[in-house]
Amino acid sequence: MVITWRGRRRRDPGGSSGARRTVALSIPSRIFCDVGLLILSRVAQGIGAGGLTALAQVVMAAIIPPRRLGKYAGVFGAVFAVGTVAGPLIGGVLVDTSWLGWRWCFFIGVPFALLAIALLQRTLHLPTVRREAKIDYLGAFLIVAGVCALLIWVTLAGNEFDRASWQTAALTGGGVALLVAAVFVEAKVAEPVIPLGIFRNRTVTLTTVASLFVGVAMFGGTVFLSQYFQVSLGKSPTIAGLMSLPMILGLLLSSTVAGQIISATGRWKVYLVVGAVTMTAGLGLLSTIGADTPFALLSLYMAVMGVGVGMLMQNLVLAAQNDVPAAELGAATSVLSFFRSMGGTIGTSVLGAILANRVASEMTRSLEGSGAAAGGGQAGHGGVPDMTALPEPMRNIVEHAYGVATAELFLVATPFALLALIAVLFIKEKPLKTTSGMERLSEESADTAGPATDGIRPRVDADA
Repeated sequence: MVITWRGRRRRDPGGSSGARRTVALSIPSRIFCDVGLLILSRVAQGIGAGGLTALAQVVMAAIIPPRRLGKYAGVFGAVFAVGTVAGPLIGGVLVDTSWLGWRWCFFIGVPFALLAIALLQRTLHLPTVRREAKIDYLGAFLIVAGVCALLIWVTLAGNEFDRASWQTAALTGGGVALLVAAVFVEAKVAEPVIPLGIFRNRTVTLTTVASLFVGVAMFGGTVFLSQYFQVSLGKSPTIAGLMSLPMILGLLLSSTVAGQIISATGRWKVYLVVGAVTMTAGLGLLSTIGADTPFALLSLYMAVMGVGVGMLMQNLVLAAQNDVPAAELGAATSVLSFFRSMGGTIGTSVLGAILANRVASEMTRSLEGSGAAAGGGQAGHGGVPDMTALPEPMRNIVEHAYGVATAELFLVATPFALLALIAVLFIKEKPLKTTSGMERLSEESADTAGPATDGIRPRVDADA
């Protein structure tokens, strides 16, 4: 199997029209079998990770009153930050170690997962209420299929096919039709995946919108900054992981400190507003970077963005959990987690497409302007360029192209952060409740069902 890349025609100095440059890359057929297995494995991983992301926060809300939940949510955000920086760093070391390779990036997580299972089994003991549950398989399928169709269109449109084409019509029309069908299904079934009634709550609606845009900023920033470090700055995967520390440290510090202050004072909206403003400013500053930006200045920009995300991410969940009945804690938390993850997926797809197009156009323009030899233009196509293998003139062109393209990504992401700020401004601050989710659930159940729920009145000391 052969994959080719064709550049634009260009005239040589003599005026004759040059042929299209073609790069052929032979790929063994078994690689595509490996890719299929990788995709299926990632689907399975996503199913588990999606549940864990929401359930961890639901469990905290169930046993800790919102008035004291801030500091625990801050610790949760700090752990998330440590995991975020440890993952790429360890992954970079594994990729750089020839006798291990990229597959170990997945295998190394297995012992941690097993340890987490053993720890939870030994330490987490919650009262269980058994009831008949109906899983909304049809609604889940329609939502996933509709979102996937739109994401495929965002990723491939303009590269694999024209934006004005039958493929575009099929993917966008099909995606919208599937999502409309999902809305009808969710409105009819007894136990929907996403209860539409929850969006009648103004706080849930606004925090969901803000979480979507935070996902675009957070995931888009972390994914493409690593590529910028490796390509535009010429760093190894290990060094690229270390270079993201300023953003992660900013996230860790702001999440922990804001959580402690919220628990001490009971005031939370100011940290959402300041976080949204700071995140927007950080993205705006990152839109000015290039291949020659000093790392000290780049670190400052990343830290600003990290501080903003740290104030926003967990406290949006806190605001929503505080304003819904205990019976809807799981639904509200899951909805926020879903939309934040979807924002990250959309951001990665959209910004990735922008990056590819801008790099291609910038490199073509630079090659035509410099008169670089065709052989120099061939290096590195078919994947992320190996900067050490490129000749000096070509390396400079590639570094400049990725620097310009990465800055444009953050410029595109900045309005999304501004929209998150607008959503946050309309959230109404309400006093944090002083009873845990399980205590509130018992009270709500007693009010509606009488003595049938007398046996479920746990008292939990969150500080124990």
